[in-house]
Amino acid sequence: MARLDGPSVPPEALSIEEIVRWCRRAQSDPAFPLWQPELLADRRHRLLDLPSLHPAAVLIAVCPESSELILTRRPLHLKDHPGQISFPGGRMESFDPSAIDAACREAEEEVGLQRRWIQPLLTLPEYITVTGFRVTPVLSVLTAGYCLRPDPFEVEEILQVPLAFLMNPRNHELRQVQLESEVIEFFAIPYHGQFIWGATAAMIRNLYHFLHAAWNQSRPKAL
Repeated sequence: MARLDGPSVPPEALSIEEIVRWCRRAQSDPAFPLWQPELLADRRHRLLDLPSLHPAAVLIAVCPESSELILTRRPLHLKDHPGQISFPGGRMESFDPSAIDAACREAEEEVGLQRRWIQPLLTLPEYITVTGFRVTPVLSVLTAGYCLRPDPFEVEEILQVPLAFLMNPRNHELRQVQLESEVIEFFAIPYHGQFIWGATAAMIRNLYHFLHAAWNQSRPKAL
């Protein structure tokens, strides 16, 4: 296990207002911010064996005032990623007009977030899972008065994790597991007895890189 390092995004820079401002600027200026998503080299080789990829979308929802992210623990009976901590979301259906619509639909089905409470801001780069999903993360903020009502068939537990904790890379880990003759690396973020890992942790890492770049490139330049 390797604990990662790097500058954190300060809590005062993670308000809803700042995140909305950065996302609006990113939509109007393709050169902002300059950043690169992560993809582990060993995963890239394994993905070559996948016959096809299923489009999916997840909702990265920032709560108002508290600046927490909403995560769910998946029940053990689910076919895909049982027992794991994940963002609300799932497979895109043929009737979904876009990844944003799919993420919002899944969030309402899983945790009761009605579309009127969700303000989608930006789609982050797709993340490809080793289980064959091409996932689009939809960064959003929630409006005041939102309500969470989990579907017990799809959600074992709802977690609300402070964004400031997740945007501190000193809380991130790079772990390894031996799978037959192959060593697999994956990101992990332990939090108060919970274990966020795999695709969810990797998408949080990419969110960190995006927000850190936006914050760093928005600060006044020293004279």
